[in-house]
Amino acid sequence: MHKQVVSFLFCTLLLILPYNLRGQEKDYNPILTAMPSLQIAPDARGGGMGDIGAATMPDVYSQHWNAAKYPFITSEAGLAFSYTPWLSRLVNDINLLYASGFWKFGDRDLNVVSTSLRYFSLGDIDIFDIGGEFAQSVNPYELAFDVAYSRMLSETFSGAVTMRYIRADYSTGDGETTPGNAFAADIAGYNETYFYMGRSEALLGLGFNLSNIGTKMSYDGGETSMFLPANMRLGASLGLPVDAKNTITLSLDLNKLMVPTPQLPAEDETEDEMFKRIEDYNNISSIGGIFKSFGDAPGGLQEELQEVMWSLGAEYVYNNQFSLRAGYFNENEYKGNRRYFAFGVGFRMKAFQIDAAYLTSTSQSNPLDQTLRISLGFDIEGLRNLMN
Repeated sequence: MHKQVVSFLFCTLLLILPYNLRGQEKDYNPILTAMPSLQIAPDARGGGMGDIGAATMPDVYSQHWNAAKYPFITSEAGLAFSYTPWLSRLVNDINLLYASGFWKFGDRDLNVVSTSLRYFSLGDIDIFDIGGEFAQSVNPYELAFDVAYSRMLSETFSGAVTMRYIRADYSTGDGETTPGNAFAADIAGYNETYFYMGRSEALLGLGFNLSNIGTKMSYDGGETSMFLPANMRLGASLGLPVDAKNTITLSLDLNKLMVPTPQLPAEDETEDEMFKRIEDYNNISSIGGIFKSFGDAPGGLQEELQEVMWSLGAEYVYNNQFSLRAGYFNENEYKGNRRYFAFGVGFRMKAFQIDAAYLTSTSQSNPLDQTLRISLGFDIEGLRNLMN
């Protein structure tokens, strides 16, 4: 049973964070973390621009990308729900459910409380005993719940702090695999500045989000532990008004995992040396790992730069009602090789908005290909006006 559980966990990681066949090459050195589903873009607006959101125009989905954007939203409260059938080309029962919401309060609505719930279901897994007989069916999942507080700190800048509870349950009831629990925090900031480009007034957005800074997670009762996907996201966006009804926004996001890079084995490494190398890596503290992550890659500066993922995206909006989006996400071939184009559409009314996004991969053998996201958002003030 133990070998089956280990195999199951290994396959789970491959499903959530797909790798390219270049994994057989010596320089291939991806960073594995616990709770890889925390890296999945949950909403269709950001997903439709190539997984971008650190500095895009604020919306109800901002909790995942940058909670500091909420104070800039004109509405007083909102709710959103998203559904993503993940890896649909390989399986039909893995999906991500996501809900988020915010509420402004206090003098001049300068304070915002926001929250989100993420549930990543890995479907039904049948467990068999040593003799090949069916033993039981399990329903592994990953869950995260967070609450954020954001506030306007000046006329153009806002900050946010998020607290998050994380749980992953791959247990099969045999005591060898146990649910993992962790706590983490995000620190984020966002700035909006208007300036003139010719005769038009453009909007420049700048944002950052240091996310999932917290404890490590164990799936075996504390014998071993893994790093959470602590991440540094930096972003910029430029909103360009074409005329009174048409606007184009260009955005860029840079991401780097603040997780230590695994050290590659030496060609003549013994078994004892291998266990020592793995033990030394596992003994790095979560906070120590954040500082270590900026200068520990075996390949030096070149490999550190390979660990930076980037996204480029564009959004066209007509009359603040209809949107067309496109974007590209790039991860180095030696760090996971996730490369894909994304396309999206959106429709907005006073009381609600609906967004859809579609992903098409540009790398070979990438199971992320043809991923679909659907999101539905509600403006509480708009709903109230409809009911009156």
